[in-house]
Amino acid sequence: MTFRRSLAVVLFAAVLAPATAQGADVRVVAREVPLRAAAAAGRNLVPRAAPAPFQLVGLHWRGPGRVWFRTASADGAWTPWQAAGPEAEDRPDRGAAEARASAGWKLGNPYWVGESSRIQYRLAGRVTRLRAFFVSSPVESQSRTTARAGRPAIVRRADWGADESIVRADPSYAESLRFAVVHHTAGTNSYTRAQSAAIVRGIQRYHVIANGWNDIGYNFLVDKYGQVFEGRGGGIDRNVVGAHALGFNTGSVGVSVLGNYEGTRISRAGRAALVKLLAWRLDVAHVDPLSRLSYTTYGNERFSPGTKVRLRAVSGHRDTGFTSCPGSALYWRLPAIARSVAATGLPKLYRPVVGGAVGGSVRFTARLSSSAAWTVTVRSGSGGLVAHGSGSGTAVDWTWDASAAPADVYTYEIAAGPAVRPATGVVPGPPPLAVSGARAVPAVITPNGDGVSERMRIFFRLNVRATVRVTVVASGERVRTLIPVRELGPGPVTARWDGTLADGSAVPDRAYRIRIAARTGNQRVVRLRDALVDRTLGFLTSDASVFSPNGDGRNDDIGFGYELIRPADVRVDVLHGRRAVRRLFTGAAVAAGPQALPWDGKLADGDVVPDARYRVRVRATTALGTRTLSRPFVVDTTRPMLIVHSARVVDGGTRIRLALGEPARLRIWYGSPTWADGDSIVVERPEGEQRVWRPVVAGEVRVVAWDAAGNRGRRIVVPVA
Repeated sequence: MTFRRSLAVVLFAAVLAPATAQGADVRVVAREVPLRAAAAAGRNLVPRAAPAPFQLVGLHWRGPGRVWFRTASADGAWTPWQAAGPEAEDRPDRGAAEARASAGWKLGNPYWVGESSRIQYRLAGRVTRLRAFFVSSPVESQSRTTARAGRPAIVRRADWGADESIVRADPSYAESLRFAVVHHTAGTNSYTRAQSAAIVRGIQRYHVIANGWNDIGYNFLVDKYGQVFEGRGGGIDRNVVGAHALGFNTGSVGVSVLGNYEGTRISRAGRAALVKLLAWRLDVAHVDPLSRLSYTTYGNERFSPGTKVRLRAVSGHRDTGFTSCPGSALYWRLPAIARSVAATGLPKLYRPVVGGAVGGSVRFTARLSSSAAWTVTVRSGSGGLVAHGSGSGTAVDWTWDASAAPADVYTYEIAAGPAVRPATGVVPGPPPLAVSGARAVPAVITPNGDGVSERMRIFFRLNVRATVRVTVVASGERVRTLIPVRELGPGPVTARWDGTLADGSAVPDRAYRIRIAARTGNQRVVRLRDALVDRTLGFLTSDASVFSPNGDGRNDDIGFGYELIRPADVRVDVLHGRRAVRRLFTGAAVAAGPQALPWDGKLADGDVVPDARYRVRVRATTALGTRTLSRPFVVDTTRPMLIVHSARVVDGGTRIRLALGEPARLRIWYGSPTWADGDSIVVERPEGEQRVWRPVVAGEVRVVAWDAAGNRGRRIVVPVA
């Protein structure tokens, strides 16, 4: 059903509903405003009669433009022009279900205009659609207020005439209340005490019927006479999520002062009521009115989702978005109001925090507004005293050792005498037992003594202290215990298995499972991970790490060897990177035993492979699966680069300065130009600049280099200077 159709159905139902309560007497009539004549009228649309007498009006429009309006009563007197939506961020958070009905529309504020019958619109910029909602909210008899000790007199929903029949959904709750957001409704300041409840009823009807919200958006409303009205339902002392500050609704309480306070100061009665309300509500939440906090927003036009915003415990709506709310005359007095809130109802207990959980240490902390004797009491689910701590000062800090506490639901109370509101709650219980990250690395082992995949390591993590047992099982029978029954704390756990039984004998090749069992209290978790022992393939070797298939008779080929302990289908490839460049062997049901395979370094077409790093890979497949071994080697057919910079007589001997392009073995001859008395030495040198000194004085030297592949460089003869 489209929003337009559903809106019409709701409005029709609202008009025809029997007037069984005050709120049911409130009526909403919606009208689409024709925009064709807007240009001809200089963007001022012609005045028109409303479809019914009204006291409150709100506008919705589409497009990036702006809208103003003015209204006239039956005597024809027009009000000044009003911006339709100065507080556009009075709305639910993005993604909330109650925000979907009005998606794509700009929402104007609900304005109390008094008895009116005519309206005129002014447009600026592009406005593609305009819809007006006319609310009739008649003034009823004076609403009753209720009060309890330490709480301001509050006009409850039943007393101001909330229409519970139009509420769309049950309220949502935040885990905690962290701060207050002060608003103004931006409507007229010219209203009587008796009209305040009618204004609140009109705002509820507009928020629900016109905007499609679940209920009125504010948690509380305060009028200039000092009356406090309960707003959104769900409990005045509970953390009800409102629809008053886009991106900042969860964990805040929204209090709106009826009227416009851009240039008008809040009345003394209104200020006193606001102070008393905030003092009580923040004290219920144990929030210091003078504190600051970092809030991660759900996102609006000013702050992208996930932005951390620094706020005061008593903030104005303009702190959370692009808005002038709650008006400059009220906003700049919020610090003084917060100080008054902090001074009201002392002493107080701030920011109670419970860290840890049953099953370990539980720390209770809080702060008192003034030094006092304090206690922390922990009770069982049946109410029996379990633990008790005490102290004095402004800092509450006590730790309960709950490591041996039996499974139960425990409650706590942090108290500091009868004058201080205590903090109460449930002690966090241990989280459900979890065994996470369980894995066996590698999942297949070949414990045959060749040094490859000889053993596996089993990893897992406990989130709480638990009794653990780790075993190897096959066909449901225990084969080996890796970790006997043992109590372990939270954190990582490692076990090892080398494919043997407890007596050290080898297990047969087959599939196994690693069984991890953990227990704490009445919770039990079992994790199983596959493991395989398969010694089919092993002992892959090569008779050289580098060879030179260049036909010079030195290291022209290479030999590979491997062993099979059972017949297998075998494939042997030479790989460069991940690409197979030569298939050396393929065979079915190759017999068990040692295998040998030579290679001359040639491709299938007879060309020699280029110099590079390669791997030989052997794959053996049996009923147990495919096992793979690989071994690297190098093909090098290039003679080593050798440069002799100089040969000089130094310190009674001959020093040679040279450079090598790769590690090499050098043979150096020392002698006269006729070589009648020459001799030689052999040295190993790494790549790079080198010096060789020998305590002989020669007339000249001859140098030859060989690399690891057996490639011989050119002989270089250098006279000794």
